[in-house]
Amino acid sequence: MLADYWVEFLTIAGVHLIAVASPGPDFAIIVKQVIAYGRKTATYTSVGIGLGIMLHVIYSILGLGLLIKTTPLLYQGLLYLSAGYLTYIGIKSLLSKPDTTYQLSPASPRSDLDNHVEQTISTSSLVPPSSFKAFRLGFITNGLNPKATLFFLSLFSAIIAPSTPEFVRWSYGVYLSIATGLWFILLSVLLSHSRIDQYLQQYRHVIDRLMGVVLILLALSIVMY
Repeated sequence: MLADYWVEFLTIAGVHLIAVASPGPDFAIIVKQVIAYGRKTATYTSVGIGLGIMLHVIYSILGLGLLIKTTPLLYQGLLYLSAGYLTYIGIKSLLSKPDTTYQLSPASPRSDLDNHVEQTISTSSLVPPSSFKAFRLGFITNGLNPKATLFFLSLFSAIIAPSTPEFVRWSYGVYLSIATGLWFILLSVLLSHSRIDQYLQQYRHVIDRLMGVVLILLALSIVMY
């Protein structure tokens, strides 16, 4: 029976791909995690982002989205909570300091072992968060993202037909969650590639501060929306 809804599914998948590929809080967090702690931590954060999608799916399907949409005070509270959280992370990123232990020597050939050792030295001053904390960061960042709230409210009200069975809607939600997690895992892998990572680590504090500015600007745009 799911085959009867393939046009609807392809529409949802296409819209979601455009949305998830657009720079936003999730993207900024993954870049920050890769630079600061590496692929493993960023992967746990990516999984958190993917599962955070299910929050939006749940309230959209159960009708809580309509409550948020029709109760300005509740939605306004969500906006300020999200903006405050992004501002907090952004300020922490702005306080990032350059790592003087990292030296890049492009004149000499480099092996994968050299890259790994150098990366280990460059991040030795940073203690990676636990897998749960990395996961929690992604989950909260996406769960409190009001743009995701608006996206899913629009998705489930405008694209998905009212006649679509509930179990098909849940299937869409599971797909969106998995697809989002896989997208950011792929992004984590690409950004942590040895050649790319050499330059990311060299300018880590600059990029970290830039991501901090992006997060704060996103927070301001949320409040002023």
